[in-house]
Amino acid sequence: MSEEQLNAFLEKIKADTELQEKLKPAASPEAAIEIAKEAGFAISAEDIQSKGKELSDDELEGAPGGQNRGCRLWLTAN
Repeated sequence: MSEEQLNAFLEKIKADTELQEKLKPAASPEAAIEIAKEAGFAISAEDIQSKGKELSDDELEGAPGGQNRGCRLWLTAN
């Protein structure tokens, strides 16, 4: 459960369209965390919240699913 794991997961999302598709319907941070676990990453809600504070509105706006407030962080990697 670290920033390193979260950053690695975000990089994986960028490169993996199947993972992107799995995340699109995720309606909560918990759902995204479960998907991350299935993909072999150990992240926490705190990691997501911390990283979410670093993202600009432009980054969120341009991301697939960026309007979905519950899941926009992990989709911003696209």
